[in-house]
Amino acid sequence: MRLRISLRELEVFVAVAEVGTVTAAADYIGLTQSAASQALANLEGGMSVPLFDRVGRRLVLNEQGRLLWPRAQALLDEAGAMQDLFTREGALHLRLAASTTIGNYLLPERLARFRLRYPQARVELLVANTADVVEAVTAFRVDAGFIEGPAHHPALQVVPWREDRMCVFAAAEHPLAGHPLSLETLAAAEWVLRESGSGTREEVERLLLPHLTCLGRVMELGNSEAIKRTVAAGLGISCLSRHVVEEWLKSGRLVELETPLPPLSRTLYLVRHQARRAGRGLEAFLSLEPEEE
Repeated sequence: MRLRISLRELEVFVAVAEVGTVTAAADYIGLTQSAASQALANLEGGMSVPLFDRVGRRLVLNEQGRLLWPRAQALLDEAGAMQDLFTREGALHLRLAASTTIGNYLLPERLARFRLRYPQARVELLVANTADVVEAVTAFRVDAGFIEGPAHHPALQVVPWREDRMCVFAAAEHPLAGHPLSLETLAAAEWVLRESGSGTREEVERLLLPHLTCLGRVMELGNSEAIKRTVAAGLGISCLSRHVVEEWLKSGRLVELETPLPPLSRTLYLVRHQARRAGRGLEAFLSLEPEEE
């Protein structure tokens, strides 16, 4: 069967879907605007349907375009893997997204080991909130994402990655430090937590509220590092991943509070697009031995 579409046309289509204009797509993939426009027109002709709606100056995927997008991206991924089939590790390209705790505290050491094993590999890491990580995966901007709570997007494959122990803590000089606390005292305390809607906040509330019923006064901050420093300065108590506060617990700047709560742990998740095959870079990264972490 003679093919009516080409990889170049699909490459232009995916680029336009991502950036919204033919001009920007042409710059992104190194074509002239006229060449990119012709490739897109040829693709729509070969498919016998329009793939975009024009909204102002932007091109937005229509129903047919949304149906084609994941298949086009998967085909381009396969073509890229075929092109690099006989090259060395320099062809490895790893693009990840991670929510803040994972990106700042869990992935750096693993990425360092990956680069030591594959020194010529290209590595990109986007650190963002959970919603932005999910959006990056669904939009094919990254190979995979790591998030701090479950995701329910129908296009995603979500699997448990590892467990993460949580810690309720305060400054060493805080009035609640150094003696056993009741659940009522914890509920009435001033808490410093992530903003509503963040993966960490949702998981903290999921872990605490069944025992405390409600949290009294809550101060919201936009990242875990700010929370750690604010609590260390003596304002309130908090609950974060032990990875975030481990060094300051060891130094005595922070202390774990004596609570009647059960051990607190959450599941961290790996998210991938169902239509996207794992590339060589992601396969190599995920194959790193977990006991080395």
